[in-house]
Amino acid sequence: IFDYLEKYRAEILIKLRNKPLFVMGKDGEPTWKSVEYIPEKAKVYFNFDRQTENTIYFPVIKCKGENVKFQFKNAKILCETPAYLLTEEKLYAFEGNVDGKKLKPFLNKGNIVIPKNIEPTYYEKFVSPLVAHFNVFARGFEINLEQHDSSPVLLLSESSGEKIEINSIFDDKKKENLIEDTKIVIDLSFNYGKYNFRFDSFAANAYVNLEKKDDSWIFHKVKRDLSHEKQTLTILKDLDMDLKQGRVLIDKNMAFSWLQKNAEILNEHKIEVKQNTVNSKQYFLGYSSIEVKIEEKRDWFDIKTKVKFGEFEIPFIKIRQYIIANKKEFLLPNGLIAVIPEEWFTKYLELFNLAEEELDDEFTLKKHHFAMIQDLSQDGLATSVMGRKLEKLREFEDIEEIPLPKNFKGELRPYQKAAYNWLHFLSSYNFGGCLADDMGLGKTVMTLSYLQSIKEKGSEHPSLIVMPTSLIYNWQKEAEKFTPKMKILIHSGSNRHKTTEHFYYYDLIIMSYGVLRLDIDFLKSYRFNYVILDESQAIKNPSSNIARSVIELNSSHRLILTGTPLENSTMDLWSQMTFINPGLLGSQSFFRNHFQIPIEKHQNEEATIRLYAKIKPFMLRRHKSQVATELPEKIETIQYCDMTVEQEKAYEETKSYFRNMLLDHIEKKGLNKSQLLVLQGLSKLRQIANHPSMVDAEFEGESGKDNDVIHKIENVIERGQKVLVFSQFVKHLSLIRNYLDKNNIKYNYLDGSTVNRQKEVEEFQNNPNIKIFLISLKAGGVGLNLTAAEYVFLLDPWWNPAIESQAIDRAHRIGQKNTVFTYKFITRNTIEEKILSLQNDKKRLFDDLITTEESFVKSLSQKDILSLLE
Repeated sequence: IFDYLEKYRAEILIKLRNKPLFVMGKDGEPTWKSVEYIPEKAKVYFNFDRQTENTIYFPVIKCKGENVKFQFKNAKILCETPAYLLTEEKLYAFEGNVDGKKLKPFLNKGNIVIPKNIEPTYYEKFVSPLVAHFNVFARGFEINLEQHDSSPVLLLSESSGEKIEINSIFDDKKKENLIEDTKIVIDLSFNYGKYNFRFDSFAANAYVNLEKKDDSWIFHKVKRDLSHEKQTLTILKDLDMDLKQGRVLIDKNMAFSWLQKNAEILNEHKIEVKQNTVNSKQYFLGYSSIEVKIEEKRDWFDIKTKVKFGEFEIPFIKIRQYIIANKKEFLLPNGLIAVIPEEWFTKYLELFNLAEEELDDEFTLKKHHFAMIQDLSQDGLATSVMGRKLEKLREFEDIEEIPLPKNFKGELRPYQKAAYNWLHFLSSYNFGGCLADDMGLGKTVMTLSYLQSIKEKGSEHPSLIVMPTSLIYNWQKEAEKFTPKMKILIHSGSNRHKTTEHFYYYDLIIMSYGVLRLDIDFLKSYRFNYVILDESQAIKNPSSNIARSVIELNSSHRLILTGTPLENSTMDLWSQMTFINPGLLGSQSFFRNHFQIPIEKHQNEEATIRLYAKIKPFMLRRHKSQVATELPEKIETIQYCDMTVEQEKAYEETKSYFRNMLLDHIEKKGLNKSQLLVLQGLSKLRQIANHPSMVDAEFEGESGKDNDVIHKIENVIERGQKVLVFSQFVKHLSLIRNYLDKNNIKYNYLDGSTVNRQKEVEEFQNNPNIKIFLISLKAGGVGLNLTAAEYVFLLDPWWNPAIESQAIDRAHRIGQKNTVFTYKFITRNTIEEKILSLQNDKKRLFDDLITTEESFVKSLSQKDILSLLE
């Protein structure tokens, strides 16, 4: 035997690779082990224990520094799985899955005695698999060879669940306590004649059915149609149902959606679907369908649906209620439980949420949902009848050209004329719109030209424009310039009339958001032609008093103007778009669940695309780089500044203090309850990076940044040019202001407390002796035309660069003839540098998504905060 093993060891090793073997462990006890890899050049030894002649140690493989001994009992069955048999100095390898362990008793004993009480188990568990896998010759029992056609069966069974009440969709009073299971087991089996065999693998060539007849046993050995079975597995896999082991456990709704979706294909391939009848709960397994027909009417769409589950037609109002409530099961009149297909919840959820119920169970949809209807039609989920005119709204470039009004004094650039046409088109369908062009592209003049056109057509009612107080004077001046024939009322001041009786004599009423909020009780009863909101982000918070007030206004049409439609979150969009087109984005809770949370928390790209598609037809957004090609170049530079020694000391001490305090506070109370402290700490560090005296009035040292800023200002003055100096900290502007006063340098100044803003603007624009305009970022970021300046200095970085862009656009706008140079002053090795990098890491919904300081802090993780304080 030893000579034989030595001679053929290489061949034996190849057979043993990747096979589970009987292994002798270090303690002498046998264990099972799989040899995953035996190197070709591994040293192989064979040992023969002559004292125990019925044991061969075969082989000893020295691999990876370990000796592994494979022990085989009885010197005949050398390996159990797969089985090797040694007899008469010949080594035999069995084909197929032969378990050597089951052969041993027959080699060691003269006979095997099976007790009567375990005879059925022995035949079923031991003999039947052998009959299925091998050609067995038997005496004492009968083996019948049979051949039948194969037919596949999918059996559905429930997993355990909780009891709930399920309503009958036809009778609200009829309820049943049923098990609401979250999982369904699908088993694949094959019928061969009168026999059914569960599929688990392709290991055997036959199935065996065991039958006891009187005192004898009959094995019905049925030849498998392996080709047909494999074809069935392939069909199911192509339908995304992988049943490699013949069984799968999946969510109930997924299971029934899959069955409904593939019912015709399963029927075509004669794959039968059954359900386990042991459980009393029975499901409807037939075909279900939904047909949606949508037809355009004058100001709305009619919705007609037909929902069927087999022979039963379901009222639309009922199925709508179930889908909105996310209920997925209901009773049919025949007692079967119908499961609403999962795809109905995803594909029709918005339609069912946004549809409005009319009389006699009829439903309508507001016309501004036309984009959703187009998408449903394109996806084959609905048939729709829609006019060509409405279909063109997505491609506003093809909209009809409308002549400019004769009393409009001025010219519109091509992109401004396109907006003018677009506003007319929206009006023809009673749609609201959002003019969201970049700052400085002339939204004011576009709007005035359109309002003049309305006046010349003979409008019965005046229009209302609501804006921040700081913009009223600018609108008044622009109207005098471009639409001098328009009668304008400035509804403002403590002496304003607290009535609307005199509105009739005017074409345009202008008022601030604050006045509107105060006067809403009598304004809401007046019928305006248009209500237009300038800087409409003022109503971004839907629960604010001003947002609630503007919703109460009564008008035929609504428009909003903004360069920044999003500031805090996607909810800003909901508030503004709901004002111009009520219901466009559904209810606030619907929008939060289906857009805000998926987009902001889960970065769901599909939800972002769907939201953009909904608002796109009603929002006109052009960037300066796209349309204002005549504008001069804009050059932006980051000016890095070094701290003075005293400043750096103050910064490091404050940073260490807040870092230690924050770590302790976050550990004890958590990150959410530490946000106020985070905001305080970051704000102090930002101020010290500007000038420590902003935090500590007794600080007597200098600021490296302010030294650089003053040096740059002096250079601009020497060249005879003008500069806008922006800071979000009024304290910082005061420091620069003190220096200018001491050195008798003239300047203009604007912050939230400035009374006559326009006077400051006009003086800076027209007085060649004034070169400097100090402006707080919050008070002067919008509504100013300061094209006399060629330089813009940003003294401190804002959390969101879009706010800074608004400041730059005070100079870089229509009318600017010179290149605009922007300098952003950043103090090295401070939080200011880290703000720049952190901005890039935080994803935005759109390029113009703006974040306030508070919401930015809320978005920071603990890792982000510690990084800022490093």
